Amino acid sequence: MRLEIEGLEVLFPYPRVYAEQVTYMRELKRALDAKGHAMLEMPTGTGKTVALLSLVLSYKYAHPQTTGKLIYCTRTVPEMSKCVEEIKHVMTYRAEVLGAQATTITAVCLSSRRNMCVHPRVMNNPDGETVDGQCRQMTASWVRGRADAGMNVETCSFYENYDRRSTDEQVLESGVYTLDDLKALGTKRGWCPYFMTRQAIGTADVVVYNYQYMLDPKVSQMVSRSLERDCIVVFDEAHNIDNVCIEALSVTLNRRALDRASRNLTTISTTVSRMKQADKAKLDAEYRRLVEGLRSSGTVVGVSDASDLAAANPVLPADVLEEAIP
Repeated sequence: MRLEIEGLEVLFPYPRVYAEQVTYMRELKRALDAKGHAMLEMPTGTGKTVALLSLVLSYKYAHPQTTGKLIYCTRTVPEMSKCVEEIKHVMTYRAEVLGAQATTITAVCLSSRRNMCVHPRVMNNPDGETVDGQCRQMTASWVRGRADAGMNVETCSFYENYDRRSTDEQVLESGVYTLDDLKALGTKRGWCPYFMTRQAIGTADVVVYNYQYMLDPKVSQMVSRSLERDCIVVFDEAHNIDNVCIEALSVTLNRRALDRASRNLTTISTTVSRMKQADKAKLDAEYRRLVEGLRSSGTVVGVSDASDLAAANPVLPADVLEEAIP
């Protein structure tokens, strides 16, 4: 049905709308008009997601030049899948009503490597950290460098195929993509769905992903740093934000981790001491060659015995040795 919310035509994909949904959309529009913040709440089961998507997508259609992409943050994968299905529903209805005037969008969802991996050896591992580790072991630049040098190391063919694509090639065509859609497309093209979707975020109109991609500094710096400042950011089930922030900024240490850190520090200290001794020997040898060269050329004339002794046994300042360590 077609609604008018304070001068904005909203296409709502159901034959009836609750009064709570109309109020919700009205307050949301006012927040978008003011380019400000809003904390909105609706009772469970009253269609908050479809109300939000209907209003925001209609708003983007009415103000394409001043409205950025929609970033929809969820807590769980099922919530993410539900949001993408609602986007499909809204966009299908808009196409039916507007016909040729309907605009197309690109909507993607991004989840962890475990949920998007299509590598046959890695994808079936149930542990997310193990999947992340195996993925990085096959896609790290230093590993790929060894492979390019002819060394026998395993790399990911899906990542390599994606990385070798033409830079002019469009990563995704317009459409609304679920996790299964992205995995099927990646499998068909031989591309890694995870990195393909990370690339597509830059040009997508709607992005649905987990809280961490926006709130966790370690993750957001890799995934979300290129997003425009005028994006519309939505946190679904926002009462979970405090726990997500605590989790993202907390570090858990145990005795095993501390022991490993201590061993690593000992190894680094031993390596640096060995480098210092080697560099000192090189500098001493270079100094002696320099003095011998000056003597043989006759540049050094009339040097006293004390000076000769100092020249033969130079004492190099400590700061010289420190600067020699990279």
